[in-house]
Amino acid sequence: MFQGLFTHIDLYLLGALAFVMLYQCYFYLRYMTGVNRWLRKHKTTPPIADADLPKVSVIVCARNEQTNLSNYLHTLLHQDYPCYEVIVVNDGSEDNTQLILERYAAQYNNLYITFVPQGARVISSKKLALTIGVKAANYDHILLTDADCRPESRHWIREMMSGFVHGKQQTEVVLGYGAYFQEDTLLNSVINYDTLFIGLQYLGKAAAKHPYMGVGRNLAYKKETFFKHNGFQGMLHEQAGDDDLFVNKVTTRRNTAIVCSRNSITWSEPKHTWHDWLHQKRRHLSVSHNYKIGSKLLLGMEPLTRGLLYVLLIAIGIWGSGIAMCVALVLWWLRLIMQMSIINTSAHKLGGRLFGIEIVAYDIILPLVTLWLLCTKRFHKRPIYWEPHPV
Repeated sequence: MFQGLFTHIDLYLLGALAFVMLYQCYFYLRYMTGVNRWLRKHKTTPPIADADLPKVSVIVCARNEQTNLSNYLHTLLHQDYPCYEVIVVNDGSEDNTQLILERYAAQYNNLYITFVPQGARVISSKKLALTIGVKAANYDHILLTDADCRPESRHWIREMMSGFVHGKQQTEVVLGYGAYFQEDTLLNSVINYDTLFIGLQYLGKAAAKHPYMGVGRNLAYKKETFFKHNGFQGMLHEQAGDDDLFVNKVTTRRNTAIVCSRNSITWSEPKHTWHDWLHQKRRHLSVSHNYKIGSKLLLGMEPLTRGLLYVLLIAIGIWGSGIAMCVALVLWWLRLIMQMSIINTSAHKLGGRLFGIEIVAYDIILPLVTLWLLCTKRFHKRPIYWEPHPV
């Protein structure tokens, strides 16, 4: 019926385009809408009584963080929560970190300070610092964040712990969203889009019972889960991976919950140079080969079909007829409308930056940057402490 309108080449190319478009639609509607579905579901959730909230130990690892601790530590110590402690692990700081911590400890009874022993020779000192923090924790629930993070509100702990209360009895891990402060620069726009996209992806996949990663800026799990899986055993040879590799290791379809309410978000300091941001992404990608095979396959399908989408658009423009190109552009435009609607709706609800037509550039360029970083493998083998993931 289409022989009068399309050539055989048109039909082959449009058929392939329709296939990748179907997967792209499935990806966005199945996974990227997970945060919006969670927010709708919990919109009318009744508040949790204090007696039902678990006691929690908030762990922060710090290396040369005097400025960030001065700016943000008080936001952790002033949380509206019935029973919690904040444990800061000083990882061999050479600035005034210890002095700042001692000043805070003199004012707050729920702040505890510990440290990484001097002379400890490890590939990733943050894994050792976290292990020390977990062992020092007095409570059975662990909530992680970083020294440069500021919770959205005084209800951050309450919101994150609600994941254990509202979740099923077997919930062992709760994934939260960690955003970056907004600035009026191109780099900051790229960072915020990249962070939002990856955040919607890992939260959405966890909501769809396919958890594969989390971020140490906003992550909770049970203390017994940490020891049941022998902590970071099996990943000690990696400089990174104290958050996403651990989550990939211990999470299952049944033991993971997400929390993505506005009050559950943490905000962090973004990178301010392209070099630092690329190094940060390279660090994160350097451990992705350790993900479970199922996680790799699930993660690979979206960028693969996205790349094929643009390759097919170019091919139709070169070898296809004019009407085939019109059909292809209509399909691409419909995908763009769906993409912008889902991403910006989620960004608005999470209090983040909204995006316009620049999404098209990010949609094309960011996967190429990721591919370049994976192919070059220029990962510097130096002791890595705790640069936050670009998600």
